[in-house]
Amino acid sequence: MKPGRGASLAAAPVGTASRPAIAGWLLFDLAAQPWFTLVTTFVYGPYFVSAIAATPADGQAWWGLATGIAGAIIAVLSPVLGAVADAGGRRKPWIFGFSLAVVIGALMLWWGRPGDEAAVLIVLTAFVIGTVGVEFATVFTNAMMPDLVPTEKLGRLSGTGWAVGYVGGLITLVIVLGFIAARPESGETLFGLTPILGLDPATHEGDRASGPFTAIWYVVFILPLFLFTPDGSRKAGFRASIGIGFRELIGTVRDLKHYRNAFTYLIAHMTYTDGLVALFAFGGIYGTGVFGWSTIEIGIFGIWLTIAGTIGAVIGGRFDDLIGPKPVVLTAIALLIVSAIGILSVDRSHILFVVETVPSDAVDGLFASVPEMAYMLLGGLIGAAAGPLQSASRTLLVRVAPRERLTQFFGLFALSGKLTSFMGPFAVGALTALSGSQRIGISVLVAFFIVGAVLLVMVRTEPTE
Repeated sequence: MKPGRGASLAAAPVGTASRPAIAGWLLFDLAAQPWFTLVTTFVYGPYFVSAIAATPADGQAWWGLATGIAGAIIAVLSPVLGAVADAGGRRKPWIFGFSLAVVIGALMLWWGRPGDEAAVLIVLTAFVIGTVGVEFATVFTNAMMPDLVPTEKLGRLSGTGWAVGYVGGLITLVIVLGFIAARPESGETLFGLTPILGLDPATHEGDRASGPFTAIWYVVFILPLFLFTPDGSRKAGFRASIGIGFRELIGTVRDLKHYRNAFTYLIAHMTYTDGLVALFAFGGIYGTGVFGWSTIEIGIFGIWLTIAGTIGAVIGGRFDDLIGPKPVVLTAIALLIVSAIGILSVDRSHILFVVETVPSDAVDGLFASVPEMAYMLLGGLIGAAAGPLQSASRTLLVRVAPRERLTQFFGLFALSGKLTSFMGPFAVGALTALSGSQRIGISVLVAFFIVGAVLLVMVRTEPTE
């Protein structure tokens, strides 16, 4: 019998895990987030582009290529691995294997010496290994959610997880910028200190150390998951689960017409996630181009977004349980549309498109001009919306996907977040190149959010909402 639209989570047994088990699951987000905060976005990625590659243009091109390769691997294999895990029943062995990849990739980043051509391949290989590892580990930990808490508490669990992850990103970013990484020109960190452990600013040892630091942090905070969080029961041996998993995946893809509601949701998620990825990717770049921000300003901007995201994820998780994940996601998308339009209205000497202010370069002090203050406010709104958007998105999948194929659908969920993740940044870059305007380039993201919201309105959820 083919499970159709009637297959629901509500009919399945719900989880009632112990507090240590739930805490172990939550700490996975704390363990994993520094890979995205330190390596991908705010420390190592900019260091690679500016100091390891021959030119910033080359660095951006190579980093983008590596991101694309990792995304392609994730897109192709995540549904397959999810299907195999569903067939086998256990998820921890997979999490352990992919955690090793995260640690190995992060440790390898230390060898990214500035100006070393041989280091380019090492760093890019490490980045692909670590990114694939952390994304696949996330697929399997996400699929544990229904075994931990009842359906009506999934929103709080997911929101708390995202908030804990944001806290991890914030703490590690402050540690690295404040105590480890220093500017070569001054030899001082963000706090005006000499780097710890005698790390040499001239050779960017502080930036390079963000890799091993991420590895150590990951190992410490992933351990409670293995020690306290229960795993699924074994259903089949490894070889048998591969065969069963492949057959189940083929059947799922073939029978997507029976999962039309979940499929519509995955397309909606793919669309608005593309917009969010591009908005994060170009937020700092846009600020740099408009206001001439340095690494310090971008780092503070990142800390502010992380704090706002933490608060937003916690609040969003509560509302997720109260009114359901779909209204939370739609509200977050609406806030992102307002934020994107607000960013478009700000330049060096204007806010709200036509209100003239003192130019930012004519005002002394950190974020002292009105346009910069407005931009920071909008950045906080983006962070506050991104937290509940991401948190409620995964609980919404739990509500619309068939329970017996949940890990497969989390694989497809990861696929939908990666398959076209290049489209948002590509659209921004192409429109910017054609128009010669950063403002016009960013404007295309409004369309991504609107289309995603329209598709999401068509998605039906469980009666509990």
